[in-house]
Amino acid sequence: MDLRNSSISQQTILVVDDTPTNIQVLFDLLDASGYRVAIAKSGESALKRMQSSLPDLILLDVMMPGIDGFETCRTLKANATTSDIPVIFMTALADTVDKVKGLKLGAVDYITKPIQHEEVLARIDVHLQLRHLRQNLEAQVAARTEELTHALGTLQQAQLHLVQSEKMSSLGQLVAGIAHEINNPINFIYGNLNPASGYVNDLLQLIELYQTHQSPPPEAVQAFMEDIDLEFLREDMPRLMGSMKLGASRIRQIVLSLRNFSRIDEAEVKAVNIHEGIDSTLLILQHRLKQSNPGLPKIKIVKDYGHLPQVECFASQLNQVFMNILANAIDALDGVLETLDADQTSPYSPEFPPCIHIQTRSSAEGWAVISIRDNGPGIPEAAAKQIFDPFFTTKPVGKGTGLGMSISHQIITQKHNGSLEYRPCSEGGAEFTIKIPVCRSQEVPADRATAAVV
Repeated sequence: MDLRNSSISQQTILVVDDTPTNIQVLFDLLDASGYRVAIAKSGESALKRMQSSLPDLILLDVMMPGIDGFETCRTLKANATTSDIPVIFMTALADTVDKVKGLKLGAVDYITKPIQHEEVLARIDVHLQLRHLRQNLEAQVAARTEELTHALGTLQQAQLHLVQSEKMSSLGQLVAGIAHEINNPINFIYGNLNPASGYVNDLLQLIELYQTHQSPPPEAVQAFMEDIDLEFLREDMPRLMGSMKLGASRIRQIVLSLRNFSRIDEAEVKAVNIHEGIDSTLLILQHRLKQSNPGLPKIKIVKDYGHLPQVECFASQLNQVFMNILANAIDALDGVLETLDADQTSPYSPEFPPCIHIQTRSSAEGWAVISIRDNGPGIPEAAAKQIFDPFFTTKPVGKGTGLGMSISHQIITQKHNGSLEYRPCSEGGAEFTIKIPVCRSQEVPADRATAAVV
């Protein structure tokens, strides 16, 4: 079987020569061998021809008027479109210097005139096959690179799933454990406050009754009543018991919020109150809102809660999204002083404090919409395009893993068929908008279940 003839189908050879006799000889030889032949009688016409069609190989005469073969080859190799086309020089010169010069310019071979037919066909066949092999190899490398890139993406997603699972499990168990340990004693205290308050009232009434029937009291009793300031004790005791009851009630609310945030017993989809999840998250972050940076006023939280029905969702995972976005907003506000030059003053004041604005609403299409906006420095435009990429972070080394927003995006888009959008605020700062369907059973358009940077 003639391998050469089986591999040259539809391949084009461009012959560049100013001698008609040479052109005719090569045309007849190549045409008879099954190649398509294109002709150019000068370097200029060869370069012009490249603008409309590209050959598979070029036979280039060295000695031509105008642009010679060397200059034509140099131009071809300087152009990315034509640089990989094999060039074989044809010359009557036997000077080694000229051959070396041509090879240095990028030619793959040299044919010496007068032309030997079998030699020409053999050299053309070799270089066409080499080019074909190189193109196949490049295609295989590109395909393999794409496979590896896909595998890397899959691995990163698996890592995200693992990190998310471990993080949520650890956080949920920790919070649930603390809530459980606090819940038992506080319920004991809270449950005994009412009877204790009744006992105290009974004792105070007993003292009043004693004073009514034993007046004046014995001298020792009178002295003790003055030492303990009985009148003040009688007035302050109800207030003291009320404060204890209020404090115990507050602790019970905190425990309830901790349990609501972790929701470790609610791993499946369940209809929940989104506002409770946001409030619980804010409670967890409360310590960071109180002048966490000495140069800043207390961070102000503005709640603009609209009417929002119960939303079917993975409650603990959605709370983790709130945690990530709110923690990033606090980090941005805290970092304001670090980004200021020495001659700049803080843009915040008690009259214009650092602020996080939380807005919720429901749309007519059946979406629950939660927007979280801060008045911090915002996110640089170049970085904004990567904020949902795994392991990307704008925080200094050691202060961020680059997983928070990527995990949040994954939770919203993949777990809840929703969207997570970032938008820079015109007055400065950043705004993240979460959209998830109120009911899991409703149809969600595929183009809406995405993350976007507006």
